[in-house]
Amino acid sequence: MTRVMMTALAVMMCVASLGAQDAKKIAMGKDLYQKYACEKCHQIAGKGSKISPLDGIAAKMTADEMKQWIKDPDAMTAKLAKKPAVKMKKVEMPDPEVDAIVAYLQTLKK
Repeated sequence: MTRVMMTALAVMMCVASLGAQDAKKIAMGKDLYQKYACEKCHQIAGKGSKISPLDGIAAKMTADEMKQWIKDPDAMTAKLAKKPAVKMKKVEMPDPEVDAIVAYLQTLKK
């Protein structure tokens, strides 16, 4: 019984640690969204440009698709049947920063 409780406690601690890492990554992504001035073209919760609102984006596309949009917007635009009025610019950033921004965008479900 003690072994089962210790195992359960260890699992809960690992899950809590992952949750803290996720929260840190999301906060970093939110900061990077501002650092790269994404609000010049995108809007979240009424803040930023109305050109391309991101509210609810997590319900519309996967994390992988979000990464592809950030890393190669031209290739993603080419896949669209209807092209957007304004072309998304490619912004060079390291992969960990892309991952953090995507983590933040994944919180935008509504």
